[in-house]
Amino acid sequence: MNKKTAKEIVEKLSGIFTDKPALRFSTPYELLIAVILSAQCTDERVNKVTAKLFENYNTPEKMLSLSQDGLEKYIFSCGLYKSKAEHILSASKDILEKFNGEVPKTLPELRSLAGVGRKTANVVYSVAFKGDAIAVDTHVFRVSNRIGLVNEQNVLNTEKGLMKILDQKDWSRAHHYLIYLGRSFCKAKNPDCENCPIKDECAKKIKR
Repeated sequence: MNKKTAKEIVEKLSGIFTDKPALRFSTPYELLIAVILSAQCTDERVNKVTAKLFENYNTPEKMLSLSQDGLEKYIFSCGLYKSKAEHILSASKDILEKFNGEVPKTLPELRSLAGVGRKTANVVYSVAFKGDAIAVDTHVFRVSNRIGLVNEQNVLNTEKGLMKILDQKDWSRAHHYLIYLGRSFCKAKNPDCENCPIKDECAKKIKR
């Protein structure tokens, strides 16, 4: 696929989907925690969990007043709760000790937080701090490779490929569009190709 077609896809999707995440948050720290919890979990479930969690534990200091077991009880329904609790507490500790209690605003600093992966850092950087980044989750990986924006075998190369074919100013919003496209039309099983808004640009459609 060429850059012109990629641009056309972004513009088409911009008229259908929002460039905002479905996760609910009020601060960069809340967003960070919500994104950690969202791994292999629906945003709807995360929003239900954080609605209760953030009532009393919405800062690094407050979060660290919880034990691992105590936090696990709040986030149990999100799945992978043991590792997620560990990551949340370790990241909170780093924020408190290394960044004076404030979520860092640069990608290298975000990625340096214990328990924070590349995808999570990219989301926080682009959404909370309006930076240019592409976070590749399962939807973005599947959709971008399926429709032909990239042709890669892993998440990191997919991210790099998207950064090449998309204009930098479109990176962040394209990430959201691809997620919503993956949830509504380009599903893992039984994708709704007939009603897909970009079926004319899709590489699979072209091959038929």
